[in-house]
Amino acid sequence: MQRPQRIGVYWPMRAEPDLREIYTTLCREGVQLALPVVIEKDVALDFAAWKPGAALVRDCHGVPVPPTGAARLKPDALLIPCVGFNAKRQRLGYGGGYYDRTLAGTPRPETIGVAYDIARCDFEGGEHDIALDRIITESGLLP
Repeated sequence: MQRPQRIGVYWPMRAEPDLREIYTTLCREGVQLALPVVIEKDVALDFAAWKPGAALVRDCHGVPVPPTGAARLKPDALLIPCVGFNAKRQRLGYGGGYYDRTLAGTPRPETIGVAYDIARCDFEGGEHDIALDRIITESGLLP
């Protein structure tokens, strides 16, 4: 995988892995970051440009996002939080299906799921579930 120049990141919720220090490092190295934005229910995510320390507002779900008017980006890669994941690299989230709809589009960005080792579980994914390219945990990159 080539080093992406535009990365879609996430704002950690609940017990998701918190990568905000890494976001600061990526930004210092010239990588453009973007946070996901829900435009409306049942559609793919949009991504708004963001830099660590920039102002955020809460969306309709209570998630911090860049304010209306922030530039939109098409990320080369996405860091995607996983509440759970299986051996097929399918993820569990909070049930909105936004990432699956986003990954169904083309061109599809490179995807890296971010999870804790303990989040690995056995489940049969649905036909709408799209496998991630990679998953990384505190133990490292999983095959």
